[in-house]
Amino acid sequence: MNSISKECLSEHDRQVLESIFNPSQIGGEEMIYSGEEELPEDLQDLAEPNNPRILESKKLELEGIELAEKGDLQSALTAFTKSIEAAPERPAPWNNRAQAHRYLGNEKAALDDIEQALRLSSSSGRTGCKALCQRGILKRKNNDTEGARQDFEQAAKLGSNFARTQMIELNPYAALCNQMLREVMKLK
Repeated sequence: MNSISKECLSEHDRQVLESIFNPSQIGGEEMIYSGEEELPEDLQDLAEPNNPRILESKKLELEGIELAEKGDLQSALTAFTKSIEAAPERPAPWNNRAQAHRYLGNEKAALDDIEQALRLSSSSGRTGCKALCQRGILKRKNNDTEGARQDFEQAAKLGSNFARTQMIELNPYAALCNQMLREVMKLK
């Protein structure tokens, strides 16, 4: 499997990615939305029955997450796909597969899976919140600022601190201030 590392990117590409994924970070470590933020305890997906299909889907989804954490995104995609095939009504594996697609640079497939996760979750619960953040990132990356703002606003209402930060950064005055502050930090 070929993977792209930060070192393979030009300085300009790294700056563009940094401004997209972490516009409020000034000089610190890079932070890309991983979907692992602390969400409110009461923000849960709907309870799922414990029938064999659901249990198999959850098992395969966990395998996919472990593979993704190890950097084996192609195998993770396969596990997430099998999880979806076992119980296509579950929104979480759709959202996790979308994240793997996003990391592999396949935005179209990621967006298709995000849309399905949002439909299945009714844009609520933990999965809905995470899917809204992912879609907001893609919209922001593709210069759909208003669409990104709407997704981040909805996710912030569900309790996402990441989405709140993104909303602040989408404020043109805040973005200008942060840009000026970044420039000042580069001078030091």
